[in-house]
Formats: sequence, structure tokens, C-alpha cells
Amino acid sequence: MDTVETRELRYFIAVADELHFGRAAERLGIAQPPLSRAIQQLERRLGVTLLERNRRGVSLTGAGEILRQEGRVALDATAAAVRRTRRAGHQDGARDRLVLAVKAAAFHELLNKLLDAYAAEPGAAEIEVLPSGTCEQEEMLRDGRADVALMHTPYNSLTGFDSVALMTEPQVAILPARHPLAERKTLSLNDIADVPDLPLARWAGQDTDAPGPGPEIHDQTQLAQLIALGRTVAVFPESARTWLWDEHAAVPLSDAPPVTTHIVWPAHSRSRALAGLIRTASRL
Repeated sequence: MDTVETRELRYFIAVADELHFGRAAERLGIAQPPLSRAIQQLERRLGVTLLERNRRGVSLTGAGEILRQEGRVALDATAAAVRRTRRAGHQDGARDRLVLAVKAAAFHELLNKLLDAYAAEPGAAEIEVLPSGTCEQEEMLRDGRADVALMHTPYNSLTGFDSVALMTEPQVAILPARHPLAERKTLSLNDIADVPDLPLARWAGQDTDAPGPGPEIHDQTQLAQLIALGRTVAVFPESARTWLWDEHAAVPLSDAPPVTTHIVWPAHSRSRALAGLIRTASRL
């Protein structure tokens, strides 16, 4: 069977995402006719129909849906290979470097312990800590922007990765210290979901259907300021208490699921530096 070029996958995924050849061509920065021809050639070579075309528009066939899913994985793997190869090439003769993706409001105490313990290991690699959005760590591992990540279940999916669980802890509501709910000893998720003047924050990139009608949050500083101003409330693991301001209050949540922090890496990784970091994390 003939191979599929990465260019063809990019073209097809653009059309599959947009379900419109004109918008897909604009997104790719090419004219529409060559895009249409490329998709037709791809269908002929694969021997399947990927797209249904009619007067109402474009829709995916079952085969097209499979190629969209698998093609995205393949493109991510290709991008990851390129990024990690370049990173390794730039390090030839120099100290190894690992990119560690963490949530923007990561657990500082655990992260500091991990970095300090690993730095004390003989031949430890340089660690670049890269803050990210709630679910962005998964994408960064898949496309090669990161070599390893700290991720948190049940919020992150570990599917397709190797991981080691590091710690499990309860969750708390972080809210303005002057708000009446801050005086409660415990709260429920319903308590904080039903407060009109204090909408629940949501992280940038989070599913728009997920709970959280409040402001879109891009980093920890923004979140801390909005909570202090009485504009939002957020749910965090208990270790978030370490970064609270005097204007904040943390109240335990009685019905929120516990959060487990994992150190996560691509299942196919063979990096010795990464293996050393995983061993250190496991000892913690």
C-alpha cells in the first residue's frame, strides 16, 4: 500500500475540521482547487471515500473519521520527532536538557522537591519548566514541545502515556476572603456552582461545555487577582494553599473527587535523562 504524505494528512485534517473546502484552503494558505484535487487523490490511493459531498456541504464518512483521529496522532508524532531531534542536536557536546510541562498553578512544594532532588543526582540534565494550561500538557507531550509533564487525574487523560503516581490529595474552593462562603468550614460543589456573583473560573483551552461560566484564566497571577477582587472562585487541590494571598480563603470541598498528581512521559521515550528524572520522582 502506498504511504500517505504528511502534507496530505494536513490537508485532509483541515477539511475534516472545517467541513468546508473554502475555509480549509484559507486556513492552509492555499487555493481551493489544488486542495480538492489533493483530497480526491488521497481517496483514490486509499481506495475509500473520506468525505461525503452534497449541496448541504461536506461531512465525514466512517473512514474519514478514523483518518482524522489517526492522522492527527501521526502528525503530532512527526512534529514531536522533529522537535526532539533538533533539541538533541543543539545539545551535542553540552549538558542534556529536559522540558517539563506543568500546569500554570502547579503544586510548588512537590515541584521544588522534585527539581532539587534531581539536581543533586550525578549527571542530572538541565530542566526547563514550561507552564501551560489545564489540558495543554497532553498536547505538549504528543507534539514534542515537552519531554515530561506533571498531570492531574481526573482532570487530565493519561491515555497513550506512561506515568507514575506521586501524590493524592483532597480539593478546596479558593474564594475571596471577604465572601460569606469563606466563613464556612466545608462547602459542596453545588454551593460554589450556585453563587451568581461568584462564577466558577475556567482555564483557557478547557472544554467550553465543562463547568465554569466565569472568566477564562490564562495564568495563576490572573486567577489570584480575580479571586482577590471578588470576581471568581476556583477549585484546586489542597496544596494550592501555598500560593494564596491574604485576600484569599481556602475551604475544603466535601464532595469533590481527590486529585492525583502523576509524572507522565511518552510511552516510546528512551531518554536516559528522562529515566533518571522518573527514578527521582518515584523515590519522592
